[in-house]
Amino acid sequence: MTILDEILDRKRLEVADAKKQPDAGAVAQRAKECPRPTLGFRSAICNKEGVSVIAEIKRQSPSKGLIREDFDAVKIARAYVEAEAACISVLTDEHFFGGSLDDLVRVRAVVDIPLIRKDFVVDSFQIDEARLAGADAVLLIVSALETDELAHLDNHAKSLSLDVLVEVNSEDQLDQALAIGAKLIGVNNRDLRTFFTDLATTERLAARLSDTDITLIAESGIATLQDVARLEKAGATGFLVGESLMRQPDPGEALRELRRRL
Repeated sequence: MTILDEILDRKRLEVADAKKQPDAGAVAQRAKECPRPTLGFRSAICNKEGVSVIAEIKRQSPSKGLIREDFDAVKIARAYVEAEAACISVLTDEHFFGGSLDDLVRVRAVVDIPLIRKDFVVDSFQIDEARLAGADAVLLIVSALETDELAHLDNHAKSLSLDVLVEVNSEDQLDQALAIGAKLIGVNNRDLRTFFTDLATTERLAARLSDTDITLIAESGIATLQDVARLEKAGATGFLVGESLMRQPDPGEALRELRRRL
């Protein structure tokens, strides 16, 4: 069993338990009727002056263990906004990544830029939760879903006015993303089944998108100015950066320095 398989097995159990809660039956309707207008996640990336960074709030990961002991999601989010992040990614998986849906709620209350719920989405219930918690976008991971599930969840998110970041790691996965009409595609340089990281993954897949109107996001393994410059040259419009910022004493200052020097 791979790490991804283990994560997905646990996630399905967590969602099943959540759907048994007394108020779970009302979540879908509440999401449909949510009065808060969503902010344009994709447009924020495309229209940002300078380098467009999706700055991530992440406490830990299965591959790297504890990343940041001094963890305050609200403080970090405010610092990211001050450093002119285009958007913020909030990890909401609790068991493997140390996050929570409450982190997303609390961040939404203090920032006015687009937020994405970063989790392993396997059920529309999680998308409804994301809408109610204040997300403007959700992540759908192609390697975690069957083709029909991917299409269904993509449609459901869009019905709630959420942008969808469709994550791929291979040519076959890119084909699946294109088949559902994805316009915002993230290339994860880390293979979630092996956790091997290779920036050449973005370069290889970006070559297939050069003459399209698809917005390409480079994800994982981005630690230096040279990494960003390399992936920007390959065709990436935005960059999801987490660990390298979260390991710094001041994540906001680290982001500011990254953007200033590019």
